[in-house]
Amino acid sequence: MTIRPRKQFGQHWLKSQKALDTIIFSAELNKSNPQTGTQGDRILEIGPGTGVLTKRLLPLVDKLLAVEIDRDLCKKLVNDYGKTDNFLLLEGDFLELNLPEILQPFPDFLAYNKVVANIPYNITGPIIEKLLGTISKPAEKQLDAIVLLIQKEVGERLTAEPNNKVYGALTLKVQYLADCEIVCTVPARDFYPPPKVDSVVVKITPRNLVNPAKNPAFLDSLIKLGFSSRRKMLKNNLKSLISPEKLNDTLEKLNLNPHARAENLSLEEWINLSNYLTSVGFKNI
Repeated sequence: MTIRPRKQFGQHWLKSQKALDTIIFSAELNKSNPQTGTQGDRILEIGPGTGVLTKRLLPLVDKLLAVEIDRDLCKKLVNDYGKTDNFLLLEGDFLELNLPEILQPFPDFLAYNKVVANIPYNITGPIIEKLLGTISKPAEKQLDAIVLLIQKEVGERLTAEPNNKVYGALTLKVQYLADCEIVCTVPARDFYPPPKVDSVVVKITPRNLVNPAKNPAFLDSLIKLGFSSRRKMLKNNLKSLISPEKLNDTLEKLNLNPHARAENLSLEEWINLSNYLTSVGFKNI
């Protein structure tokens, strides 16, 4: 049976061996070594599709948990890899599945420590949020690494620095929880069918900040409010919370430009602003 990419699932199948090599290299994969007592990697692959990445991953890791929504592709994956000892396939929507509950009988697969995947572009944000959590509620499970093939524009937003037009709320919410880097660009022609945009391989490394926000939930809401209108200065976006005059004084105390826009503040400066407002009595937005 010929299986064709389905638009409803945002399927674009990678056909570049060079890109696959880069994904594998970036994930820094290891198998258990009985001589040294080193434990190998347990991988989660979201949207394995036809299995081109799956095939490359399986010999390099201890366990591979794959989650695929397409029933026809699941049949192909079972046919190709169903008898492989270190492979487990779940059929369903990754965003909807309760993996801890489903995988109770398979603790070795639940203990995945890395995610390596070519994910659907239309749900990139929700997938990253499920893996990392949010500023106010980080994921209980902190992964060693997340290597994803995603839309180039989104990759640029994840890795953006202040004073950049693509630097925004998503940037801050991800960078609060992880370090992000673009590994390489993958042109549209490397997929079937080719998407309308180029892609990038990104590596996201979860970590804890040395100086986190005193009230993460407040910071989360403050960032959202601050970026509610990118063209406006912070004192206008935040006027429902604090008067422009008081915010001017606050920004000056923090050595920040009173005319700053949301995109001008670094993550550290957003945290400092949140902490200061928390210290003078602001708790919720």
